[in-house]
Amino acid sequence: MGRVLTKKFFDRSTIKVSKELLGKFLVRKDGRKTISATITEVEAYVGQRDLASHASRGKTERTKVMFGKPGQWYVYLIYGMYCCLNIVTEREEYPAAILIRGVEGISGPGRVCKYFKINKKLNEKQANKKTGLWIEDRGIKINPVRGKTSKTSAAPPARASNEVNPRSIKRGKRVGVDYAGAWKHKLWRFYL
Repeated sequence: MGRVLTKKFFDRSTIKVSKELLGKFLVRKDGRKTISATITEVEAYVGQRDLASHASRGKTERTKVMFGKPGQWYVYLIYGMYCCLNIVTEREEYPAAILIRGVEGISGPGRVCKYFKINKKLNEKQANKKTGLWIEDRGIKINPVRGKTSKTSAAPPARASNEVNPRSIKRGKRVGVDYAGAWKHKLWRFYL
């Protein structure tokens, strides 16, 4: 078991939080079963000017959660059949969120949601044990040489998020946002 990340963790710069989510664990408790996996790929969407963001057209029924409290889930459907999981970041009324694109062994946001049995019922719910979906810091530190994860006993779990070496994190363009003009070139996808 690790330390559950709280609203305070997500109430910061989306880019900073994105990098720090790598190596953390996405955890889902559904009934008696609990599953978890290390987060390995994320994408940042920052502010209403970001034309790749759903919030670029303003606050709507669908996007109002992005303008809400940090640490809430934003779950939406793509192609009418696949859910995508995002965690809201930064201050209220500033629309920002991070898409969970991959976890260890699973690539693609739709596949992540299918594996974790995530659906729109979790939309606008806070990320915590009470809702059954949360993110934990389990004291994993990213190895700066190979980009692999390993358990650390030298530092307490509370410090582990500060131990990610930037050289072990890769960055690239976001996927599927060719319509976003210059915003499609932002290197706001982070992965191990």
